[in-house]
Amino acid sequence: MRCEGGGVAGLPGRKRLRRLIGAGCLFLMLGGVPAAAFEATLVAPGASDELKERLSNASAVLAAQSLGRVSVHELLAAARSDYRTLVQVLYDQGHFSPVVHVLLDGREAAYVKPLDLPSSINRIEIRVEPGPPFRFGQARMAPLAPGTELPEDFAPGRPASTAVLEEAGIAGIRGWRFQGHPKARLGRQRIVAHHSEAKLDADIELLPGPQLRFGQMHVGGQTAVREGSIRRIAGFPTGEIYHPDTVQKVGTRLRRTGTFSSVTLRERDAPNPDGSLDFDAEFQDLPPRRISFGGSLSSRTGLELSVSWMHRNLWHGAERLQLDARIRNIGGQEDLEGRIGFRLERPDRFGPDDSQFYTGELETRDRTNYQVQRGVLGVGVRRYFSDRVRGDASIGLAYSNSDDAYGSNRKFRYLVFPIRMEWDRRDNKVSASGGTYLAGGLIPFIGFSGSDSGGQVTADARAYLSPGGSDRFVLAGRVQLGSVLGAPVRNVTPELLFFSGGAGTVRGQPYESLGLPVGTAVGGGRSFLGLSAELRAKVTEKISVVGFYDSGAVDDKVFVTSLAERHSGAGLGLRYDVGGLGPVRLDLAWPVGGTTGKGVQFYLGIGQAF
Repeated sequence: MRCEGGGVAGLPGRKRLRRLIGAGCLFLMLGGVPAAAFEATLVAPGASDELKERLSNASAVLAAQSLGRVSVHELLAAARSDYRTLVQVLYDQGHFSPVVHVLLDGREAAYVKPLDLPSSINRIEIRVEPGPPFRFGQARMAPLAPGTELPEDFAPGRPASTAVLEEAGIAGIRGWRFQGHPKARLGRQRIVAHHSEAKLDADIELLPGPQLRFGQMHVGGQTAVREGSIRRIAGFPTGEIYHPDTVQKVGTRLRRTGTFSSVTLRERDAPNPDGSLDFDAEFQDLPPRRISFGGSLSSRTGLELSVSWMHRNLWHGAERLQLDARIRNIGGQEDLEGRIGFRLERPDRFGPDDSQFYTGELETRDRTNYQVQRGVLGVGVRRYFSDRVRGDASIGLAYSNSDDAYGSNRKFRYLVFPIRMEWDRRDNKVSASGGTYLAGGLIPFIGFSGSDSGGQVTADARAYLSPGGSDRFVLAGRVQLGSVLGAPVRNVTPELLFFSGGAGTVRGQPYESLGLPVGTAVGGGRSFLGLSAELRAKVTEKISVVGFYDSGAVDDKVFVTSLAERHSGAGLGLRYDVGGLGPVRLDLAWPVGGTTGKGVQFYLGIGQAF
């Protein structure tokens, strides 16, 4: 490298100029030349192991050491940054009288001048004296909004730290925002450390600002959805008192259409003169079309393949059309089955929490105990009562032609009114470690052309528990119930009756192998009870093992009795977490009760069993 200098106005003396130019050249050359490997240590007498680990993880010098050879200039920058970083770590942990030294071959890094760099650095020693942990002497924040809950540690005598101060400030502002003051902020802050007493006094002022109402939502961004449809879906509450939950609800309504890759609602900096606050809504669309494939494998029913095509914005109103096709029993012990169907959802037809849907499907099922060809065509409404509770109600026409234990070539024609409610409180829908899930269904059916009338009732309840609050071990339980009311069991299409066995009910038993004995055949039951339990244990962050037990019972009564037909299965499973899709699942199961199956069966799929 070559450095040259000419005259510089305003700098007296050629001798001084030459020195400056020479020092600059040395600085540039040393900054670009790697230093030899160096040794770095951190010592913190009196600090806990946890605090030492936090300091080590935050140190830029120790991070540079792990990277191997670095330049002298980079080492000096890392050393200087460690002063601020390590002091901040100590403040966060409640140590407000710390002393931090960063020594470069015995020289304090803070005193090393950039134009007087050493030719090399062989050893960096970080010495930290944490000082005593502080406690709050005074802890005051005012004025507080009604119902504000400050952190428990923000109180006289409690351990003090900048983390607690930050949490208290956030809580104070949030309290006013929940009272309709979106421009609440921190005012004067008086923080005094009394080093001799190891106490910290905090006196923080809150400035609530005015209570505001929602103004207008201004739509922007790159989206092909009509602005009118966006407004109907969002249900922006113009004129209502501001509340953060309302903003979140508007965003949720828009995101659950499945049309947008991002939805951003941003309040404007200044309110309007009339006491309202406008928002800017920006959107980015997902690709309008999506095609997906799926599959599962069972030792008895063979391979099942499915394909789905979706359009997310069919007529520029965030309408979602999905076409599905599935084929089952490829290489299995039963004949091939197939299904084609569609579902069209129109979220902009009714209110912001309602959507209209149309459904239709044709299917042929060829099971061990019955064969049926069926078709359904319907229209309905979905209502979101909250983020966790939703319900569907629809009306449709259904037909089926079946052969089963109760007769051959039986024809059923129904007007159906399916109703379904779902309450989902799981912490993760694809692999829950806590929470509950409840779903219930009611399908009243009115028969015509000689078919009987009645109704089917179903329920599915699941609960998840992580002992000790860690997801390393998860206990999962499930209860399934079903009953057919009104029509005699012999006069109901088999698709509305109940069987047990297979991945969705009792693993280790053949699919739908348990029903009611009808002569030498097996027919569907009037009622069903299924119980499942799993213990899931993490081996690594990605791999888990599972032990499970399933039991099922089918009866000819409205409710399952002690005389019901029963079977059970148990087994072991392996899970590999692939992220948002849930784990890849492999289950090996065998019968442990009943006479419907023999030998080991395996199940392969994506997602937990329940």
